[in-house]
Amino acid sequence: MADLGASWLGWDVLHGRETLQPDMMGLDDITMTPRKYGFHATLKPPFRLAEGYDVQALDAAASDLAVDLAPAICDGLKLTTLGRFLALTPQDDMQAVRRVAGACVRELDRFRASASEAELARRRKVGLSLPQEALLTQWGYPHVMEEFRFHMTLTARLPQGDIAMWSAAVQRHFPDLPSVFVLDQIALCGEREDGRFEVIHRYKLTG
Repeated sequence: MADLGASWLGWDVLHGRETLQPDMMGLDDITMTPRKYGFHATLKPPFRLAEGYDVQALDAAASDLAVDLAPAICDGLKLTTLGRFLALTPQDDMQAVRRVAGACVRELDRFRASASEAELARRRKVGLSLPQEALLTQWGYPHVMEEFRFHMTLTARLPQGDIAMWSAAVQRHFPDLPSVFVLDQIALCGEREDGRFEVIHRYKLTG
């Protein structure tokens, strides 16, 4: 599925290289935004390193965390419309993947530089609930912990009238979504000089 996702978006985040997209008119345009990050699901939102820490220390901490974390299993993936963009999401309760994501947010937070006032203001512009405001203040992002929703983004925001067409295209491109989804690895990704993201290291969950 990773290869299909890389092909759909036009960027292979695992190997840090462009991929040939299917020949579909408009696909390049609707995948331009998610292409920057590649086919992935964010567990801990992107952050700048806090003063006194480097990538090597973060790498070691992520490795240690993976040793203690058990894999998460849920009943497969489905195509979902989230705020007019398309994504793959778990079919059932997300408690198992929320457990893994919460551990990543919590245990690696010492490496995160505090969000700037401009960043906080940008997050608040969309209107946050009281719980989301509390999460933003504590963790620098409003959609973590109990507000976390696992998703693998496939498009930018689409015109309402185009959602059905692109949903059908996604289903043709991903004909066999897994009936059981196993999250048994996490990855440390970094932003390149060209603005795109690339995997630095992957870690198997063995807890």
